[in-house]
Amino acid sequence: MSVDPSAIPNFGGQSGKQGQPQQANKPAGPIMPNPELVKQLLDRMKLKHTVDKSGDVLAPWKHYRVYFMFRGEERQRILTVRTFYDRAYTVDDKPRLLQAADEWNHSTLWPKVYTHTSDDGTVRLVGDFQLLLGAGVGFDHFVASVVSWVRAAGEFDKWLVDRFGLAKDDEEAPEEAAGDAAGDAEAGGGADGAREGREDGTGS
Repeated sequence: MSVDPSAIPNFGGQSGKQGQPQQANKPAGPIMPNPELVKQLLDRMKLKHTVDKSGDVLAPWKHYRVYFMFRGEERQRILTVRTFYDRAYTVDDKPRLLQAADEWNHSTLWPKVYTHTSDDGTVRLVGDFQLLLGAGVGFDHFVASVVSWVRAAGEFDKWLVDRFGLAKDDEEAPEEAAGDAAGDAEAGGGADGAREGREDGTGS
């Protein structure tokens, strides 16, 4: 995935005299991000998205999906951007998954990746970003952060494909469309259960 932050139009109204370039009327002070602002930003990034049954914004890709979850109240409010990678592994694969996660977490800033094991023994990877909103955050900082986090979620997926030699498997498998966003949200591929069970952001 390639997303250029400079290519994303500024939010808000515009002002300017006729015949002169218009300047975006961005917020002068801190803002309090919410799901609507996230959806506007995803629209400007031309990314498909929907809202799941819990009210969280969801952006799906072929092999992973990114959730934007707002939790907490007032100065303790936190935005968690959580990525669920849909490729399924077995418990026998867990040692190499943990080794790969350690390698990634040691060498990169985000996402921080951990494993989630379902009741049926299926193991999947989850990536996390956390932003404490407190009394508000800078508009430009929020936009740049979300763009960087979305890009990084895709970069980890590509890194894992190279790390485990999955590219050939993808080429040989029947092509699968990303599908309708709402349908992806309902299907979940095990991710919804992990999301509901991992609100504290810890691994398993």
